[in-house]
Amino acid sequence: MRKPTLFILFLIVFADLVGFGIVLPLLPLYSEQFGASGLAIGCIVASYNLMQFFFAPWLGKLSDRIGRRPIILISTAGSTISYAMFGYASGLEGTYGLMMLLLSRVFAGICGANLSVASAYVADITPPEKRSRGVGLVIGMGFGLGFIFGPLIGGLSDHFLGPQGPGWVAATICLINFVAACFILSESRAKDAKPAVKRAQWAQWAHTLGQPKLRLLVTLVFLATLCFACFETTLPLLMVDYMGFERKECYYFLAYSGFIATMVQGGAIGRLVHRFGEKPLIFASFFGLTLSFFMIPASSNVIWILISLAVYAIFSGINRAPLTGLISIVSPDNEQGASLGVSQSASAVARILGPPMATMFYGFHQPLPYWVCGGIALLAGLIAGAFLTKLLGETQDGKGGSAAREQQPSEG
Repeated sequence: MRKPTLFILFLIVFADLVGFGIVLPLLPLYSEQFGASGLAIGCIVASYNLMQFFFAPWLGKLSDRIGRRPIILISTAGSTISYAMFGYASGLEGTYGLMMLLLSRVFAGICGANLSVASAYVADITPPEKRSRGVGLVIGMGFGLGFIFGPLIGGLSDHFLGPQGPGWVAATICLINFVAACFILSESRAKDAKPAVKRAQWAQWAHTLGQPKLRLLVTLVFLATLCFACFETTLPLLMVDYMGFERKECYYFLAYSGFIATMVQGGAIGRLVHRFGEKPLIFASFFGLTLSFFMIPASSNVIWILISLAVYAIFSGINRAPLTGLISIVSPDNEQGASLGVSQSASAVARILGPPMATMFYGFHQPLPYWVCGGIALLAGLIAGAFLTKLLGETQDGKGGSAAREQQPSEG
């Protein structure tokens, strides 16, 4: 078995997120084609996250007990099956087609724990002062590249193979990923690691959110994800229905946005954290997101869209890794999976609420979801500015290495 490395983990996460990037832009469009209302589209998109809410903390805690590798393998196998179900559902129509789309996302949500457990894997093999950089390289860069290649592959397979093509292509990629992971992915959690604390799911929520530092960070994750969920759900509809672009052009815009986010998270985020530290980056990212949400629906001019999506991609790229890195830094070593599972569960709540909220607002007026998200991002920025430094103090600092000093055995 190979030694745990960030590169091997990146390959696993990247392949899984390519499948995610193939399917996600198509989900609202296929649902609408099958006759779903705006609220129904939002509920189908949110179903994945409802299952994540219940299962992500449990799978995260389980990874603290039995290791990261088995959970990542289970998640990858589940993705393979769920995308095959999506491919089958894409060839149906009417209510039955909608029900199969819903079932495919429910199953994916039950099995899906890749991102939180992968983040715990990063925490296992990196020192605290390099954790945000590691998360940016593995999760952020994997996410960005997944949204470059995923939409492109989805558009090409939709064009050449028909509506069922994207789902089956995604399933094939995940199947190859699963087989490869069985051979190349090694366990990151040390055999002599401190035993995981056994708590019931709701007790874990109460324990994690009872710590002021983690409560603040999880709240910011929730607000950021709420904005991301609204953006992801309505952007294909906004571009096709409101701005008059073709569906294939929507794929290209998403790939462009993913490319910029990848450059930020794969290369720039490490240098930015080293120069400024996590807290100022989180604070700045929310105000940048506020600007982008007001820019995106303001014009259908291609140059304007490219600029506004670039602003969104840059600041969303800056936002994710420092938040995840800080959660890992302030969590005890034997609760990495549990804390990151609660964070993912909070993200799931945001993704449950975001899609139906966004599509409902979209039904009233197409730009309205973006204006609302701009307000939410502004609120998050004000919360970050008021409380991050007060609560976290010198918890992290890429320049001074205070993350390592903060990492005490009792507090993480």
